[in-house]
Amino acid sequence: MDPRAFRRFKKNKGALFGAFLVTIVLLVAFVGPFVSSQDPNEQYRTQLLTDEGVPRGPMVVPGHLLGGDTIGRDELARLLHGGAVSMQVAIFATALTVLIGLYVGVTSGFFGGLYDSVLMRLVDVLLSMPFLLVAIAINRVVDNPALSALYVLLGLISWTTLARVTRAKTMQVREMEYVQAARALGLSRTRIVFRHVLPNVLGPAIVIGTTLVAQMIIVESAMSYLGLGVQPPRASWGSMLREGQEMMAHAPRLMLYPAAFIVMAVFGFNLLGEGLRDAFDPKD
Repeated sequence: MDPRAFRRFKKNKGALFGAFLVTIVLLVAFVGPFVSSQDPNEQYRTQLLTDEGVPRGPMVVPGHLLGGDTIGRDELARLLHGGAVSMQVAIFATALTVLIGLYVGVTSGFFGGLYDSVLMRLVDVLLSMPFLLVAIAINRVVDNPALSALYVLLGLISWTTLARVTRAKTMQVREMEYVQAARALGLSRTRIVFRHVLPNVLGPAIVIGTTLVAQMIIVESAMSYLGLGVQPPRASWGSMLREGQEMMAHAPRLMLYPAAFIVMAVFGFNLLGEGLRDAFDPKD
């Protein structure tokens, strides 16, 4: 990272707060499951459910800090393991999105011509489709999809914005004097792309990728809430929202906990993305 960009980032309080929230969410998601001593899928009906079937609250039963869920599973364990699943989907889907978007944007912007026209028309078609509805429709075709299929699906339909931004940046960079000099010296196109073009488009790609994580969290949560994403008994924050609404009148905390983590994650990644954008391009 450019030292000047790093200094600008450190001066941005919103970006630092976003980084703090993201750190908390990542610790909860990837460290929490190893710290938890409870099985997120094991049912403790006699301990965590009353005779009327209402989940017992936090700090009531020793060893179950946040009480139980609708069928007597440990709420804290499900929050931690559900966070790991939600963040895994979001991060892997974003990584795939960045790879596809960078490849399409850089090659399209650098080579131009018919290749560029065909890819940009494909981008236009994909941008005209409602993202969440397309994800739900495709996901319904696969019966009980694996977790890997979920983030591959999200990655394959969400690369268009990144591709257009990197294409525009690539078209700007390819006209720079040092790129023209590299061509005059006889450097291959592949070497020019990797040595001169790609390093100049990585900044915008990182910024967009950061905000894409927030978008993936929302989409995964929405799909799991509708029963089309992560399948039971596996927990995710979205599926926990769906399960918690059954006890909204008696135990609203079951929806409050996963909702709070979703909001924290989305807010944190958006703030971090805004801060990175201001750091990389203060004129924007």
